[in-house]
Amino acid sequence: MAIDLETLLDSRTSTVEVLALGEPTHGEPAFPRLRNQIFEQLAARGFRSIAVESDRIAGHAVDAYVRGASETLDDVLSKGFSHGLGALAANRELLEWMRAYNQSVPHGERLTFHGFDAPLEMTSAPSPGPYLRHLRDYLLAHIGAQGLPAGAGNVDQLIGDDAQWSDPAALMDGRNSIGRSSKAAALRVLADDLLTTLYTHAPRLTAASTPDDWRQARLHATTARGLLRYHATAADPAPAAERTSRLLGVRDAWMAQNLLDIRAAEQHRGPTLVFAHNRHLQRHPSTWLLGGMDLEWSSAGAIVGTLLGPRYAHVVGSLGASSALGLQAPARDTFEGALGTATAQGPIFDAACLTTLLGHARVRTDMTAEQGYFPLDAETVAHCDAVWHIDRFPAAATTVAARIQELPGVTQLQAGPQSEAPEVSWDERFFFVGPDRRRPFATIVGHDLPGFDEQSRLDRVGVFRLNIELGRTKFQQVFGYPPQEFPDHRNQVDFAAMDQIVPHPIYAVQGWASILNTGTSSQTKVEHLLAHAHQRAAERERRRAQRAQPT
Repeated sequence: MAIDLETLLDSRTSTVEVLALGEPTHGEPAFPRLRNQIFEQLAARGFRSIAVESDRIAGHAVDAYVRGASETLDDVLSKGFSHGLGALAANRELLEWMRAYNQSVPHGERLTFHGFDAPLEMTSAPSPGPYLRHLRDYLLAHIGAQGLPAGAGNVDQLIGDDAQWSDPAALMDGRNSIGRSSKAAALRVLADDLLTTLYTHAPRLTAASTPDDWRQARLHATTARGLLRYHATAADPAPAAERTSRLLGVRDAWMAQNLLDIRAAEQHRGPTLVFAHNRHLQRHPSTWLLGGMDLEWSSAGAIVGTLLGPRYAHVVGSLGASSALGLQAPARDTFEGALGTATAQGPIFDAACLTTLLGHARVRTDMTAEQGYFPLDAETVAHCDAVWHIDRFPAAATTVAARIQELPGVTQLQAGPQSEAPEVSWDERFFFVGPDRRRPFATIVGHDLPGFDEQSRLDRVGVFRLNIELGRTKFQQVFGYPPQEFPDHRNQVDFAAMDQIVPHPIYAVQGWASILNTGTSSQTKVEHLLAHAHQRAAERERRRAQRAQPT
């Protein structure tokens, strides 16, 4: 059955400490935006932290900002996220909301932000130099050179030019990596000795600085060791597929260690919401067909889920149509297509109902590698706790859009990456008469606008809303009162009711009506109202064309 997160969490026999919310692609902006909504709900339930797939050390700047630091939001977005995630509008919105929330609650209830990824990109890995230097300089400042392990003065000499470590060619071919050179081996020993020294002198160091400074030094130490381990794996002479699988495994093991470390810090404050790609959160082995290589590794979720047991829950992300990726509606016999037929349910489906709902569904094959979408499969569904399905423009809405386009002179504008429309409106359809596209006579939307337009519950699977501009006179004929009196009647309207003509939840005062999933009950009236709106638009276009003619 379709459930909400409250029900999912309440149904667990053990308290969930880590709720892992997965996305099947990094290219659909609806996932992080709806993640924000979910985090707001979870904060009210007692969740006190969020961890995202971004560099852990960089994330400290983000956490400082949401706790009130004076840096500008633009600067924090620029330096506080890896993988280009600072450019996402949803992440800006998340930070703005967290900062405002933290200003309104007692200190002990404030939310914290964490990155839990390593400082890696797909085609490059940085030098361990900056992280080892931070650790060395911290130790030097508080215990002096005499307290450092043997060889600590050789850090810069052993590292050499930082650029040789970050050369992308080193990840493409192990022969180009210096990860197994004698200097790299010496650095791994030295990094371990420096970390031991940090622990040995912890009482003195925390007294001379602060516990947070000590923890920062420890994080730099573990990051340096992780990078040296990653570079050593990059230099592995094994066949390409085996070597690449090991690199992916090292990264996810590192992510798992970060998550466990974050939970150790957060365990007395409340549960943590984790947001990342499905492949990093799933319990079963992760696989990827990349460049002809069959890759397989254990994800961070597989590791953390094993160690935390029922205290770990994974909600796997699923996607229907998406203009951001150029994905069309999935075939009905695929996993995503079967979920898309559960009209007005969801968007979260409990694992217990998935066997019945998905039946003998097949894996979706209508995407390309460039689209970056990882489809659902039987193993993923079998090992998750729930599926979170997003369909930006349900298949049923396509039929209605086609019917509107059959009206004389109608053109359709689909909002998406190639249009000038804001990202939040991608996948919406706007219908015009004539070339002047400033005022549509009808629109179709298939998703909520968080914090603005949510009363229709368009987050439910397969639900879409047809909006029609009636004008003042027709609006009063249909609803019995003029548009300007809509606020007095708002509480009497069920905006989430299916197949019923109701005032638009936002634009009724401008004379707009709306219908969720028009069907047999409303079809005749809807056709009449569409014809009326089309006629009004055609008349506006005729007047515009006359004014444009030379005198």
